[in-house]
This record gives sequence, C-alpha cells and structure tokens, in this order.
Amino acid sequence: MMTSVDTELIRVLADPLRLQIVTLLARETLCTTHLVEETGAKQTNLSNHLKVLREAGVVETEPCGRFVYYKLRPDVIAHLAGQFADLAESARTAAENKRACP
Repeated sequence: MMTSVDTELIRVLADPLRLQIVTLLARETLCTTHLVEETGAKQTNLSNHLKVLREAGVVETEPCGRFVYYKLRPDVIAHLAGQFADLAESARTAAENKRACP
C-alpha cells in the first residue's frame, strides 16, 4: 500500500505559531483577542497566520457581534492523521521487503 501525505498541509502546520494556534483551537473556540493573549503574538502577525490556516481549510470562522471566533476543523486533522497512519502501516509492511543491490 503506497500512500502520500498532504505536504501543503504539513507546510502550513510546520510553523510553530500556527501549530500553537491549532493546539489552542483543539481545546476551545477562540477569538483573535484570546489568541493574542494566549500566544503573545502581535495581532497583525496572528491575523496573517489565521488567514493561512483558513485558506488551508484547517480553521473556520464564526462571526459573533463585532468579534470573529475561530474553530478547528477536526476532520482535516483527522484526515492528516489517517495519512500518517497509512504511512506507518506501509512502513511496517515495507520492513519485510528489501530490494537487492545491483
């Protein structure tokens, strides 16, 4: 079983601040103000990272009055986890296969 992992999504999640945001949103839905408090990042920097996460489909927005709340899309994370699980299973099988040297 050959599998590939979504490299674009990994690139998006590889940034430490974006990974921190995803981790925080895995616990609760938060607005930008909360995320600024939790991460210590400047609002403009945080907004840019949230835009990347939104465009990658990792988070979605929920307007609430004058605030915008962000929530994690667990299906996207579960899909990526499934890709890694498939990769691990493939590695288990491949351990039995050894290509002969020419």
